[in-house]
Amino acid sequence: MTVDVVLPCLDESEALPWVLTRIPPGWRAVVVDNGSTDGSAEVAAAYGATVVPEPRRGFGAACHAGLLASDAEFVCFCDCDASLDPGLLPGLVAQVAGGAADLVLGRRRPSGRGAWPVHARAANLALSVLVHRRTGLRLRDLGPMRAARREALLGLDLTDRRSGYPLQMVVRAADSGWRVRESDVPYLPRAGRSKVTGTWKGTWQAVRDMRRVLDEPVRPAPGAGAAAAAPGVRP
Repeated sequence: MTVDVVLPCLDESEALPWVLTRIPPGWRAVVVDNGSTDGSAEVAAAYGATVVPEPRRGFGAACHAGLLASDAEFVCFCDCDASLDPGLLPGLVAQVAGGAADLVLGRRRPSGRGAWPVHARAANLALSVLVHRRTGLRLRDLGPMRAARREALLGLDLTDRRSGYPLQMVVRAADSGWRVRESDVPYLPRAGRSKVTGTWKGTWQAVRDMRRVLDEPVRPAPGAGAAAAAPGVRP
């Protein structure tokens, strides 16, 4: 079993040492540098990560560049701001490898003061309601930590290159009948300021990106490699 961990990165030199030392042994860290100016790429390389440059700005652009750079059987995604512990990823991958799910999402559980601002949690809850209406999935979080098979993810033909990428992954997985499962993970106070919820501009852009994804027509993704009888979330 081979696993790559895709870490979209924009000015995260402060957090990278902790994140990269938490990557499970034998797994490859793929740090996608999305135009950092603080030496993040050099820090990542010094800690043994594969560094992939992605000059086109956007969270989705960075995530997808990492997916395309991967050659592993399983791919995980994780923020590299030290808010999520990559050491917990084996539990998510095990559920996919064992056939319990096709896509496993880390359900964030705040741990520490200021880990998840109230306005961000409220927005996430509202988004979960909209996702249920669109897909039938009863999700409590659409967090950035997740795991799936690489070939199946490529089959979803993801096109969003901004903040809607994680949501589009879930929506198209549901359209394709994937089994989507949540697994609780601690959510820690991040290092530095969020590029999304930390600014009004970032928040507004994310809302607009996600609304566009939710407005997509229902269509099975071509060549999706995961199969299930009906969409749903297992506790």
